[in-house]
Amino acid sequence: MEFAIERKPTSFRLRTDLLVRLRKNAIRQNRTLNNYVESLLLDIVYNEPNDTTRAAIEESMSGRNSNKVYASAEEMMNDILNDEG
Repeated sequence: MEFAIERKPTSFRLRTDLLVRLRKNAIRQNRTLNNYVESLLLDIVYNEPNDTTRAAIEESMSGRNSNKVYASAEEMMNDILNDEG
């Protein structure tokens, strides 16, 4: 048995440049603006990482300067490879 998802009309004030970007992304995905924004919000609200993923994120960030700026990709790769060994 199917059921309809109840929706309530809502109004938001958004920056013009953000609205333009949202519309372009919606068009690219062949979706309505409403459907596109709703799907983005659903992903944000309902797709939280589980405990294992959170622990992995924390582990990867610990002991590293996440704001480090590398002079080259080679320097970055050396830093990553030296961290794993």
